[in-house]
This record gives sequence, C-alpha cells and structure tokens, in this order.
Amino acid sequence: MMQSVTGIRRAIEKGETTPQEAIRAALDAIDKKDPEIGAYVHVGERKALLETAARATGPLAGIAVGIKDIFDTSDMPSAYGTPIHEGHRPTVDAAIVSMLRRAGATIVGKTVTTAYAFLDPAGTRNPVAPGHTPGGSSSGSAAAVAAGMVPATVGTQTGGSVLRPAAYCGVTGYKPSFRLVPTVGFKTFSWTLDTAGFFAASAEDVAFLAAAATGRDLTVEPAAGNRPRIGVFRSAVWEEASRPMRDALQALADKAARAGASVVEIAEPAELTAAREVHSVIQNFEAALALSDEFDRFGDRMSPKLVEALQSGRDTSPQHYDQARRLARQARRKAHALFDGIDVLITPAAPGAAPEGLGSTGSPIFNKLWTMTGNPCVSVVGASDSRGLPLGLQAVAAFGQDRLALSAAHWLENLN
Repeated sequence: MMQSVTGIRRAIEKGETTPQEAIRAALDAIDKKDPEIGAYVHVGERKALLETAARATGPLAGIAVGIKDIFDTSDMPSAYGTPIHEGHRPTVDAAIVSMLRRAGATIVGKTVTTAYAFLDPAGTRNPVAPGHTPGGSSSGSAAAVAAGMVPATVGTQTGGSVLRPAAYCGVTGYKPSFRLVPTVGFKTFSWTLDTAGFFAASAEDVAFLAAAATGRDLTVEPAAGNRPRIGVFRSAVWEEASRPMRDALQALADKAARAGASVVEIAEPAELTAAREVHSVIQNFEAALALSDEFDRFGDRMSPKLVEALQSGRDTSPQHYDQARRLARQARRKAHALFDGIDVLITPAAPGAAPEGLGSTGSPIFNKLWTMTGNPCVSVVGASDSRGLPLGLQAVAAFGQDRLALSAAHWLENLN
C-alpha cells in the first residue's frame, strides 16, 4: 500500500503519530522492500535521519523523500547513475533538496537513475508489474512510491522521465512548468529541456508536496463541483497508443462528460508535430556540450545508446540546432493557443502499459512534446488494462497554470 503525504501530515496534526515515527516507518519499509525492488542506490544512516526528523518543523515534517541520484546532496553520494562518478560527494545540496529540507522533509536516500538520466535501464523493478519495466530515467523514484517505501520522491524529465515511469508504476507524477522548480545542482543533460518533477500517491499528495517545497499556491481545489473544460488531444502520434490505452482515454473522457465537464476534441497543429520531431536534435546537441569532458575522457565507459546520442549531437551543426530552437519557440506559442476555451488537455502518458522485460525503459513519444513546450503535466492514476497493469493518462495545462493541471488531475482521478 502506498504512503500518502497528506495522510501522514493529517495523522501528525491529530497527534496520532510523530514526524520521527513517520520517518521510522519509511525506513522500515525501505529495509523490507528495497532488496527486491532496487529503488535506492544509497540510504542515509538511520540514527542521523531519526534525529533530523525529531527536530523537523514545517509543512513537510515527517515526510520521507527520496531524491533521484542526478541531484547533488551534501550528505550522500551523487554518482548520476554511472560508475564514472562513483564516490562523488558534493559540498552543497541541489536547490530543490535544500527547499525540501527547509520545509521540514527528511531526505532518506538517493533513488536509482539511469546513467546521466538517459535511456539505458538501471535495474530497478516495477513493484506493481513484476517482470515489466518501471520506466526511466526516474525509475527508482517512481518505484519507491509505488512500493510504499516513501510517500514522495523527486525526479527529472528531459523527454518523458517523470510521466512515463509514473504511468508504468501507477503513481502520480507531476512535471511542473519549465523552470518553476530550479534545476540548480543537478547533472545537466539538456538545459533547454531538463525539468525537475515530483512523485506521490495522488494529485492531492503531489500538489501538497510541491506547494510546501516551492511556497507557491499549488494545492488542489476541492474535487466536488470543480468541473474542468477538457480537450481530448488527438496528436499526430495517436496511433502509437495501444488499443487499451486509447480505450482508457475515451472512457475517462466519457466519465468526465457524464460528471458535467465540457469535453471537446483537439487536433494537433502542424507546429507541434514539427517540434516533436526536433526534440532529439535539441537534446543531443546540448548533451554533447554538457557532457563533453565525460565523453572525451570516459566515452569508452558509456553505453552504446548514450555514445550514439552524444555523437549525433556533435555531428549536429549550430545552424541545425538553431533552426530546431526556432521550431520549439513556434510550438510554445501554438501550444498556448490550444487552451483558448479549455482548461486542460488529456492524452496518454505512455503508449500503453509497462513493456515486459527490463531491457528498455519504454518510449517517451507522448511526453517529449510537452517537455519541449514547458507545459505542466500531471499523470492521472486509476485506469488499467485487462491484465491489471496501470495505464497512465495525463492532464496538460497552459504554461504557468500548474495549479489548474493539478486540480484537474485530482478531479479526474476521483472519477476512477
């Protein structure tokens, strides 16, 4: 059973538990479950964590948080998912880590990331679909929440690395509007695309977590009576979605309409289709620069997939990169216009349920457009296929309308 951020906080406020007891419960769950799941690369020393929890104050006191090992932590190793950086000990925390600590959260450990948050699987197992990928690159963060080890984790998304693992593991993932959460202090892959995000059990939980960490008004509006205006987004890659995924999206749209929401269909403009096609141009060009020294000195220790991407970036001319950036700017303007008359779009968060096997992290094809445009996205939990495997959908709002995206996801998940 998953832990709930808001449930823990309510129990603390009622005197039913203490922050220290809540952190102890999370550490016990990690000890019990992680040997099988492999969501963590490092867990903090129990005595020190419990002492920290006993002193904690603030809205996240008693909330155990796992941090993707792409972020710097002053008290834990930060290896960025690769032996190249094994043993690296940063002097200071990444900005989001510091923000969480200031809000009272206890950082209990570092969750598994794929190497440099790229595509290669990292060994974490999917708690709700044994034998199937947990997704990537934030595999450990999604799995830690899904397995009930901690109520919240932090991840990143450059293509689909928050929404896709959230979909595969049946948890809520939230990719904020671009730069709403600082990326200072994590290992850059693509500065135009890298986005910090959050995982929790529900939209209400992830909204509470993000609001407490950022100081922004992100808490969800009550589900009762909050009927969003919904656009069912028919993208150019619609046929990439499995039949069960398409059926799940239609079923959610039908439930929303019966519950009083206005529902219309929205076709993908050509500008957005073009932008999706150049996502990898921008990503790989920037990654080749961001990881230039690693590539020069340690390229023989990198995976073939990563080497191919970095070499592609090196082979891309600045002129081709600049043209891709122009298409991305056009797409951002066009994406904003999509929300004239609607509050959110709903679309698949992944092509289908988690693929079988651990040899792939799955496809980000339904995510990378929204990463490029910077729109806030929140996965909607509750749907599943005939095998009982989670089918993740996502609510997408206009840039800067993060609270609306979170509130709409909350409303939609209450229909399931």
